[in-house]
Amino acid sequence: MTASDAAWLRLHLTRGLGRVGLLRLMQAFDDIDEILAAGPRGWQQAGIRPSVAEALPAETDPQLQNALKSLEETGARIVPFCDQEAYPELLRSIPDPPALLYVRGQIPSGEALAVVGARRASPAGLRLTSELCTTLAGRGIAIVSGLARGIDTAAHQGALAGDGPTLAVLGCGIDQIYPPENERLYHRIAERGALISEYPPGAPPLAAHFPGRNRIISGLCRGVLVVEAAAGSGSLITVDFALEQGREVFAVPAQVFSPTSQGVNQLLKEGARLVTEAADILEVLWPLRPPSRLPSRQTSSLNLAPQQQTLHELLGAEPLHVDELVRRSGLTPREVSASLLDLELQGGVEQLPGMRFLRSG
Repeated sequence: MTASDAAWLRLHLTRGLGRVGLLRLMQAFDDIDEILAAGPRGWQQAGIRPSVAEALPAETDPQLQNALKSLEETGARIVPFCDQEAYPELLRSIPDPPALLYVRGQIPSGEALAVVGARRASPAGLRLTSELCTTLAGRGIAIVSGLARGIDTAAHQGALAGDGPTLAVLGCGIDQIYPPENERLYHRIAERGALISEYPPGAPPLAAHFPGRNRIISGLCRGVLVVEAAAGSGSLITVDFALEQGREVFAVPAQVFSPTSQGVNQLLKEGARLVTEAADILEVLWPLRPPSRLPSRQTSSLNLAPQQQTLHELLGAEPLHVDELVRRSGLTPREVSASLLDLELQGGVEQLPGMRFLRSG
């Protein structure tokens, strides 16, 4: 963590300042040092009330110190809007860009697709999502989602299985893991892509945070794919942002009587592009993309250690809970957890909500 990170964090924790105020200060002053040195009179000239400048927390403020400690422990950094090199260019162009991004990992510089959908998704929807994202990641497309249960989880896992980068945009502080069952996935994303938040460390996953999170998901990407969404789903909020931002919208058709069909089928009626395979997306956004780096599913082979082989043989088309796998395999919970992660990354299993797994390879 740099001195600049500490200074930006101090500014972000100033009560009453907010996103718009931060952007005004960035526009009025050359750098963070000038902002902090300007004082109430300088801030007032930038359109910020003097009382807000007086609320700037002291360097010894306990909340600030706790947030600094969290940043240091997670290895996260702060990317301000005024950083012309590090701040994502597509995100910069949206109507309401975040003033600050907390980033853990490395934001890929290439093309990206947002993938969102139902938290209580069907096994078919989860499998299709994983396969689509594996294929796209194999083409070098970064997959962006929200680390939520269901489709988000399948999207991130598919990208990792495709040996490609994936970005998770959080509706909480960068040091918070939500939902908690995605702890392993959180750390894998930090290693292979990036975790991003506009909320300071310690911020809980409040419902009010997620619409703002959704605008970042779409803002980072050329297009948004929706897989399973009920009427009124939060995924449709992401679509609204995507349309406002001029992004392409894609949707996977759903069975008419499914609880998660109404949202996606309505999107298709309104002109979203229909998707049943990765080529439907590639032809619209990246028609000249080179072939996948991955072998096809028919020709791929899994390189399994004995423990992984045991679990792979136990799994089938019907999902099993991780506790049941421990019971049937005779392995320890730690051995099962580690082997399942390796199998996920090889595309041999898929994780469903509730720590259930099924075979996919």
